[in-house]
Amino acid sequence: MESTDFESTLNTPLLENSPSSRRRRSFIFLLQWILYILMWVSFVLWIGFIVLMPSHLVSQLLEKANSTALGITGGVLLLFGLPLVIIASLGTIYIEISSNEWNKKKKFRSLRPRLWTFPALIDGPFGVVSAAELAVIVLFVVYILGTMAAYIISDSKIIGELPWASTEKRLMMVEFVGLHLGSVGLFCMGFLFLPVARGSILLRLIDIPFEHAAKYHVWLGHVTMALFTGHGLCYLISWSLEGRLLQEVVQWSSIGIANVPGEISLCAGLAMWATSLPFVRKHYFEVFFYTHQLYIVFVVFLALHVGDFIFCMAAAPVFFFLLDRFLRFCQSRKDVGILSAMCLPCGTVELVISKPPSLSYNALSFVFLQIRNLSWLQWHPFSVSSSPYDGRHHLSILIKPLGKWTNELKNMVSKTKEQTPTDLSTALPCNLNVSVEGPYGNEIPYHLSYNNLILVAGGIGISPFVAILRDLLHRIKQCQFGLPRNVLLIWAVKKSKELYILDIVDAERICPGFTNKICLKLQVYVTQELQPELENGNNANIVQFVSNADMETKSMSNLVGTGSVNNIWAGIYMISSIIGFVVTIVLTKLYYIDRSESTSWWSRGLSVILCMLLGTTIFGSLAVMLWNLRENKISKCQRKIDHTEESRESFQIYTHQKLVAAAEGLEKLVNPSNTHYGHRPNFKEIFGKVSEQWKNVDVGVMVCGPQSLEASVAKECRSYNLKNSENRVVFHFNSHSFDL
Repeated sequence: MESTDFESTLNTPLLENSPSSRRRRSFIFLLQWILYILMWVSFVLWIGFIVLMPSHLVSQLLEKANSTALGITGGVLLLFGLPLVIIASLGTIYIEISSNEWNKKKKFRSLRPRLWTFPALIDGPFGVVSAAELAVIVLFVVYILGTMAAYIISDSKIIGELPWASTEKRLMMVEFVGLHLGSVGLFCMGFLFLPVARGSILLRLIDIPFEHAAKYHVWLGHVTMALFTGHGLCYLISWSLEGRLLQEVVQWSSIGIANVPGEISLCAGLAMWATSLPFVRKHYFEVFFYTHQLYIVFVVFLALHVGDFIFCMAAAPVFFFLLDRFLRFCQSRKDVGILSAMCLPCGTVELVISKPPSLSYNALSFVFLQIRNLSWLQWHPFSVSSSPYDGRHHLSILIKPLGKWTNELKNMVSKTKEQTPTDLSTALPCNLNVSVEGPYGNEIPYHLSYNNLILVAGGIGISPFVAILRDLLHRIKQCQFGLPRNVLLIWAVKKSKELYILDIVDAERICPGFTNKICLKLQVYVTQELQPELENGNNANIVQFVSNADMETKSMSNLVGTGSVNNIWAGIYMISSIIGFVVTIVLTKLYYIDRSESTSWWSRGLSVILCMLLGTTIFGSLAVMLWNLRENKISKCQRKIDHTEESRESFQIYTHQKLVAAAEGLEKLVNPSNTHYGHRPNFKEIFGKVSEQWKNVDVGVMVCGPQSLEASVAKECRSYNLKNSENRVVFHFNSHSFDL
């Protein structure tokens, strides 16, 4: 038996080894496999219908559906929407029964690279791409090219039989190519909305954190807009050559495709596409962010353009996004209390946010933050820098001033005169109106899947690793089993004043004597300084403000989040919204479409959008209201048990100790012996030493920093994984960089 098995056995209560407990585990294991198989069957059917769209099979199914009471619109929803509904419904049950301790993800045990952690492409246009991601990209390209080829071959045969002139045939082929580019683009648009449903059960089911999903959304966005742009250009070229360009451009027909809404939708999409390019997104984030709200115009006018049954081919993913968006809207309406704010000498601000005891999160989680004093529309993502073990009633985030929004926040916090560490009664310098979405991240503590860790951070990328360090120290103090044995933290910063960030870890206070229980090594690189700065009183610039915010009424809502959501109520909300959507679709057909023979295509497309909204905001909101009441009641009971005053006193002691540690530099993790000045880390040398010292182990490499840092680390991971050395070390690359 391997050591991890032995450790997990020791850590398992005796009652869980009883015959009844073993039977229960066997039943859950069997149920998991049944659900797993059914979800895969549904997924294959969904993909199959999309891939086989050019074939006669799907056409025959739609013809049969047209003769039913729901008509072709209902048939399209069944073919392209029902499989996703089944996956989401079964996935809710699967996640709920998999939340037991014995069903947690186990550690990796074989010395071999894995598709999802092996960097296959590094310097290409997609950034660092894993082997699994590359395989999906190839399949996606094959689907697009194969579908277009099938359409063109079929159209060529039809057009070749027509008794027309060659010029007319070529123009018709151009229009057909445009038509099929739009058809394929419609399915790509459906995929486009799935990754941005942050708390969607579909993302949680495959355990893809939103920072990875956002990358897939960017890729799909480029593909979708390229297809839609080609779709529009083909028609413009054909109309121009036929001499009817102006007539078609201003056409808004009632029966068939309406051109004007399509042009509006395409213009909105092009605006989003242009402002999402890396240069604009990096240097003019506000322009990118505000322009991206045009997705509402993009979707609504697309539905007006194509009508109801064509839009329904992509309606299911859009509806799942709408479900998530409405739930996030409900969560973000609540004002959240800032319990304390600390401004470090480097300008980095730490905010401590009130949360209910029932809201759980992992050390690699992140939240979206809105501060209405600064902007009513902007939401910014920040990694959680605290461990769940730091306190049941609060979590913390680190914010580095890099742009206008973050600099204004820093100025707000640092304006009030400095306080002494013992003064914990002063309110924040201003009344911050804060809203929070999340937390998001992996379903389980992913950093515990490895026995050996290399954490590579650049600048403020240290934030999630601060959470990991605090989490590991708390777990070591509690004598938990199966924790990483070796941890190497590599941190590159520009200036030495940034090193104060690691002082808030306060390692020795969390776990006295931790150096005897875990092999924790740090290598810090200050790239823009040749020697340490002289003591210049920077410590005196550390200021902290503790708010008098009510920890009970001003805590976060836990309606949304990965791993913290009540799965049963989330399922009830989803099912009730779907039922509401179906009911409104049926009522619309019976009392509007069937009774109005002159109903236009564009109005039917608009009716589908309205049915989505009504199903979510009327039927779904009732479930959300009951869910919220229940969560508030549970939180109130938990706070009574925890005694709110004692919790506040404990929190104040926690903040006081952290401030003292940061101000006085007690038990610093960063010291002259592990700090290097004037150069960047040599990853080839570092990974070589790790291979020699650790030998024959799996190593989880987690990177959070700029793209150049990711690429450097990924290259070394790939290089060493391809070597067939005697003492082999397999490096599993994991990126935790977030880029909207």
